[in-house]
Amino acid sequence: MSISSDEVNFLVYRYLQESGFSHSAFTFGIESHISQSNINGALVPPAALISIIQKGLQYVEAEVSINEDGTLFDGRPIESLSLIDAVMPDVVQTRQQAYRDKLAQQQQAAAGSGSSSGPQGGTKNGEGAANGEENGPHALAISFITHELLCSVFVPLPAVDHHSEMMEVDRDVEIPQNKAMVLRGHESEVFICAWNPVNDLLASGSGDSTARIWNLSENSTSSSTQLVLRHCIREGGQDVPSNKDVTSLDWNSEGSLLATGSYDGFARIWTKDGNLASTLGQHKGPIFALKWNKKGNFILSAGVDKTTIIWDAHTGEAKQQFPFHSAPALDVDWQSNNTFASCSTDMCIHVCKLGQDRPVKTFQGHTNEVNAIKWDPTGSLLASCSDDMTLKIWSMKQELCVHDLQAHSKEIYTIKWSPTGPGTNNPSANLMLASASFDSTVRLWDVERGVCIHTLTRHQEPVYSVAFSPDGRHLASGSFDKCVHIWNTQTGALVHSYRGTGGIFEVCWNATGDKVGASASDGSVCVLDLRK
Repeated sequence: MSISSDEVNFLVYRYLQESGFSHSAFTFGIESHISQSNINGALVPPAALISIIQKGLQYVEAEVSINEDGTLFDGRPIESLSLIDAVMPDVVQTRQQAYRDKLAQQQQAAAGSGSSSGPQGGTKNGEGAANGEENGPHALAISFITHELLCSVFVPLPAVDHHSEMMEVDRDVEIPQNKAMVLRGHESEVFICAWNPVNDLLASGSGDSTARIWNLSENSTSSSTQLVLRHCIREGGQDVPSNKDVTSLDWNSEGSLLATGSYDGFARIWTKDGNLASTLGQHKGPIFALKWNKKGNFILSAGVDKTTIIWDAHTGEAKQQFPFHSAPALDVDWQSNNTFASCSTDMCIHVCKLGQDRPVKTFQGHTNEVNAIKWDPTGSLLASCSDDMTLKIWSMKQELCVHDLQAHSKEIYTIKWSPTGPGTNNPSANLMLASASFDSTVRLWDVERGVCIHTLTRHQEPVYSVAFSPDGRHLASGSFDKCVHIWNTQTGALVHSYRGTGGIFEVCWNATGDKVGASASDGSVCVLDLRK
């Protein structure tokens, strides 16, 4: 057996990525020189670190529960050890000794009762002994170890409660297989996906250093035509794969151009035909988020280098770099065509305007990293969510938050406003906000009153993504429990459900509201057709 520090570091790096600790993963990756290792990440399955730790834990449990002669104590596996117990020699030795003492007592008791057995009893015991050579307790012990080691289950990350059985999808809401198309091609996790706002094209971005554009229109020559957008960097006068994750992507409002952000520090603009139009390079390190403005002339990006940049989409030049955060910038969102908000691990939110050399407004109040921010459809209220487990609503008219919404019991990963209310295509419907948390729940909020309308509790693992349908009547949610759930936003009822083959990182609706795309940790992208 051989274990190298490179291998251990890579598994830890992947664990941090899969757990949502993207900036921690970046820092660790730099310090441990992950990019210089020869490990092909595309071949390493999700949750690899947890899987190998599970197997080690099961081996220790097997060691404790097997007697020196190879028999399994009492014919049953022992109670589970915790991971910390398993690495403490005193705990393991104490457990082993306790079993040996108990075994000795059982043997003495058996010897005492066996002395009065008749010839038939002796014959039966003899048969048992003979069978034991082939199929007795020793064989049971080996069988148990083999089964446990070979059938260990990957634990979705981050772990919540794995003692409960996976919830079965209700038959009456389950999306049939003929309504679910699974698109394969990516060679690593697919972190993001986004529908083209005009055409039936779905873009996806992956850890395999590619983005892909899938043509899902009815008249497409193939049901899964894909364009591969390879993210390359120049080395020695040649284009070579960057081997870095594609972390973000966004279509412009006309659906003609796709922008992508990567861990290699470059933003790129592609045509919908998959041709590279420009490469935007000024960030020093990974890009965590990027967005087109509504007009389509500027792109906004946020990076680990603590800065945000507005890019001229036509020339590819940086119009202005905003160096106001004191830690990595995690998310950005446009308020108007030249004003935006940004959030960071520094717990601050800045509102900035093109041409201004200081933030127009700074919101402070979160006590941990701010993971995501979103302006409401009118650009008057800003929602933010944080690792401090709160959701806050801000207004440009005041310093303190308008609402401090506290209901989730773990970190809130993302938020989305409904496309309803004033200034939207659905003006008569009430405005809502959805929040997705690592506590495995999704919450729907009436922001005007500052109250939670519905708590959606069918997921069993962290929820990474939520998305409203274009009419606001339905909400899709994706979790690491491999399920995509679709809810009625008025009643909170579950109306459709689909279990995929990997943990779900992102869900999105097409422009007509009859298809949902989802990207997963096993490299798959699925398209759910909700038409009758």
